[in-house]
Amino acid sequence: MSSAKNETAKSEFNGSGEAVITTVAKVAIIGRPNVGKSTLFNILTDSRKSVVKNQPGVTRDIIIEPCEIWGKGFDLIDTGGITEAHDTFSKLIREQVVDFLQTVDFMVMVVDGRVGLVPEDAEIVRIAKQTGKDFVIVVNKVDSLQDEEMSKNEFYEFGVDLIPASFEQRRGLAEVMEWINEHLPTEVMTVKSGTTIALVGKPNVGKSSMVNCLLGENRMLVSDIAGTTIDAVDTPFLFNGIKYILVDTAGLRRSSRREEHLEIISAFKSHESIRKADIVLLMIDGTEGPTDQDARILQSILEDHKGVIVVANKSDLGRLEIPEYRKVFQTKCDEVFHFYDDIPIVYTSATKNYGVRDLLEKIEWMSKKLSSRFTTSELNDFFFEAIRQAPSPVHGNTNVKFYYLTQTLQQPPSFIAFANHPQGVDNSYRRFVTKKIKEHFDLKGIPIRIFVMKSKSKGKRG
Repeated sequence: MSSAKNETAKSEFNGSGEAVITTVAKVAIIGRPNVGKSTLFNILTDSRKSVVKNQPGVTRDIIIEPCEIWGKGFDLIDTGGITEAHDTFSKLIREQVVDFLQTVDFMVMVVDGRVGLVPEDAEIVRIAKQTGKDFVIVVNKVDSLQDEEMSKNEFYEFGVDLIPASFEQRRGLAEVMEWINEHLPTEVMTVKSGTTIALVGKPNVGKSSMVNCLLGENRMLVSDIAGTTIDAVDTPFLFNGIKYILVDTAGLRRSSRREEHLEIISAFKSHESIRKADIVLLMIDGTEGPTDQDARILQSILEDHKGVIVVANKSDLGRLEIPEYRKVFQTKCDEVFHFYDDIPIVYTSATKNYGVRDLLEKIEWMSKKLSSRFTTSELNDFFFEAIRQAPSPVHGNTNVKFYYLTQTLQQPPSFIAFANHPQGVDNSYRRFVTKKIKEHFDLKGIPIRIFVMKSKSKGKRG
């Protein structure tokens, strides 16, 4: 959709606060499974974003990460391994990568020097040549200098540049970087980060479909098989001139059901994405409503003090199948999420592109609210009026006396109330103050925090 157009670009803001976009080169790493593509991606980006495991088909999604070589910036892309296998995932990966290669500037193809040339390599070369883009063949797993010519021999027939390498031994990396550098534009690009949004939820609730819908690109694999997404994938996009970073994560299931090592790795990546996010979209199947597992996910999000929006996906089906659908869904949220009673809810259908703009507007609203700042004077004008509306808490035989309220530098907004006996302020009184702050400063749906500390300067007076 045009309002959420994905600009694969670096972004910065001018004096008026408008986004200024400069397109940068996109470099794709391609090849069949288990040849070392993700290892090269992690080395060049100095990250662990791509799952590396000695198992074919581990990288299923297209992963994009800003990268820099000798002062030149570009986007490096790790793609799924292309094979001739007929299983569902292999077909999806092939279709996705072939389509996506039309949008890149040039490619680095990785092959296995130990195995040598196989028919799938020849097919990938054919696909690369059809794009009309430059590419180099990197012959990985060449363990010694003596093996270099022998390993390259079979690949000369393709008439493209060849680089022997061993990623594990860090051999050949300088040559790969030099080839990329020669093909990059001379202009140096910079990145300005934006609000980070993580999509989480149980498997098969439509997270990847929603990413595709938001970005308008078929970047994530979409299928009805639980466990399709195993990587946490960062993708920039713009909405109303503001840059956001979108992270699609693997579906979170109970630990007892994570039978494969791969799914355990994915769960760690999902929780890492929550910790790094500013806003978390908790996606729920609208036809099923929230479950106890969703409640556990929400508790995990709140423990990390993140802004959260419930996305009731598949709401087109919910409206058809459930009388008074929204009322039923809201009631179930009130029951299951009883510990967080004002969580924002947006009703969507990723397959029908329904409610997506509402979701983007809610994200924009929350992003602004999370960075809300209030002066100490306006906080205290409110605070002393609010505390008159309820009996003071008591510590022992002494009433708790509040001196003033101030805001910390944390996000979401957090506040410190200074008092003579902080230990006398129980959870019910904190909830009372929290509710009053949300009502007065229009922070409903924002997980604010209240800390109570002893005033050093006035503590002796209490």
